[in-house]
Amino acid sequence: MTTRVTIISDGTRSVDAVVDGDRLLIDSSALPDALGWELKPEGLCRDEVCVPVRDAAGLQVDGKLDLARVASALGRPAVTDADAGLMAVALPAEQRHRALDDLQAPSFTLPDLDGIEHSLEEWRDLKKLLVAFASW
Repeated sequence: MTTRVTIISDGTRSVDAVVDGDRLLIDSSALPDALGWELKPEGLCRDEVCVPVRDAAGLQVDGKLDLARVASALGRPAVTDADAGLMAVALPAEQRHRALDDLQAPSFTLPDLDGIEHSLEEWRDLKKLLVAFASW
């Protein structure tokens, strides 16, 4: 069954995916919309940058790309809540280190419990508390 999922990474994107247990599976043609990368014979590519992938078939499950495996191949840790249709993919290591050094949260937008989206910038210069939890 295909469902709309949200992927949080260097931005927030929504794509159609098949939820298979704890995996989110997409058609390879949807990869640019999901993560901004494209699967080519030379590897995972974004603009002029390609990350070689030894076993492209290992990224797939039943002919579809497993988003967590793709993120792993890019060296980007990811967490998935398939039941909620949500995946968070970490920034590249260099950007994560820079963010820790700068002590600044990256820009992001998330829905509240009523589905209204809020951006971090809405609370600039105000103290804020972000509560995050997982049921597992």
